[in-house]
Amino acid sequence: MKKYQVTIQFEMDNEFMELVPPHRTYINYLINKEIVDQYAVSMETQRVWITLTANGRNEIDKILAKSPLFKYWTVEIDELFVLDGQHYRLPAVQPN
Repeated sequence: MKKYQVTIQFEMDNEFMELVPPHRTYINYLINKEIVDQYAVSMETQRVWITLTANGRNEIDKILAKSPLFKYWTVEIDELFVLDGQHYRLPAVQPN
């Protein structure tokens, strides 16, 4: 399994906003299944960034296509060579 960074550009309308709750349910499911590591949205730039684990781009396409918001998206997928950060490290030891 490899890590990927997905960048999504979207445009909103009234129907889009109605589909946000079922979309969030789907994203929460993917987070709970440890497929999605991080999910971030900027309403200012109307962009989404998703870091996820998959076997390849075809699998990512299938995962993303299940979102109720998929028809509003322009998607860019990048395979990551390195992914590091505080959340990927062991917790600091706290002596008693």
